[in-house]
Amino acid sequence: MRDLFLRAARGERTERPPVWMMRQAGRYLPEYREVREEYTFREAIETPEVAERVSLQPYDRFAPDGVVMYSDILVTLEPLGFDYRIESGVGPVVDNPVSVEEPGDLKIEPPGDVSDQLSFVGDLLGRLSATLGDDAATIGFAGGPFTVASYVFDRSDAGDGRDPIRRFRARHPDAFADLLDAFADVTKEYLVYQQESGADVIQLFDTWAGVLPPEEYRKHVLPLHREILDAVDVPTILFVRNPNLDLMRDSGADVLSLDWTVDMAEARAELGDTPVQGNLDPSYLLGSRETVRRETERVIEKAGPEGHILNLGHGVWRDTPVENVAEFFETAKSVER
Repeated sequence: MRDLFLRAARGERTERPPVWMMRQAGRYLPEYREVREEYTFREAIETPEVAERVSLQPYDRFAPDGVVMYSDILVTLEPLGFDYRIESGVGPVVDNPVSVEEPGDLKIEPPGDVSDQLSFVGDLLGRLSATLGDDAATIGFAGGPFTVASYVFDRSDAGDGRDPIRRFRARHPDAFADLLDAFADVTKEYLVYQQESGADVIQLFDTWAGVLPPEEYRKHVLPLHREILDAVDVPTILFVRNPNLDLMRDSGADVLSLDWTVDMAEARAELGDTPVQGNLDPSYLLGSRETVRRETERVIEKAGPEGHILNLGHGVWRDTPVENVAEFFETAKSVER
């Protein structure tokens, strides 16, 4: 329910936790795989009627309290002049990457009108908002500046995938700061557009910012999170893997989304009244239905009845049994407080 979701995001006590899942619409669903047989990934996310159908597939099955738009964090590459494609078995590939060695090669295109270039997202959010009404919250999202910027480097020898941007930061700190500023400006404009288009809630995924040392996060990333999140008036959620809770609390986000490496009870004690989201380990959904129920109930109990949105600690895995996803949602809805 939309109201249940928004009350939890405000830190209020709720009769049960509102529930949704990151990567809620995706490859674990057979009906999604059927869509992908007809459309490429980018065709699907850039065709609003197709993206709406995919976004609503988990809603039709499980009736989550929030429906996240079917899109991708990399769409903000386009307004900045980066061409990307998705290669099967490889993932995102940028055709005009930034050189780690030569900051002079860093050419950021001045963004045009983001709402014009990404109009398919606004169309999708308008469709979802009209369809869902008060039955569920419409959730928009964007990638955070550090995470999205990490994809624009040549990643052929990337190691864990974040090595090139960290090397670039160490060798060319001024160019690194300029790069993040450019991505932050586009992200801020993009999220304002999402709000205007019908998003009830917005999540910022700066998933990989947790690889930075705390002092670097505080210097380079935290001010940008504040700037981006302060630009919108709807409730905001921030997700960072391996989070530093003290720093995240200073981000200006209304809700902090916790990964599975964080003990929920300890986080609640440390964060006080700050609303939280999460944080079931997605791997539990590969076990028995009894395991799913037990571990979901454990998270709910640790989180308590105030200001908690139930979610996974990261996205649902592609080989997750659909019946276990159903058990996750059913468990959340069976809670009585």
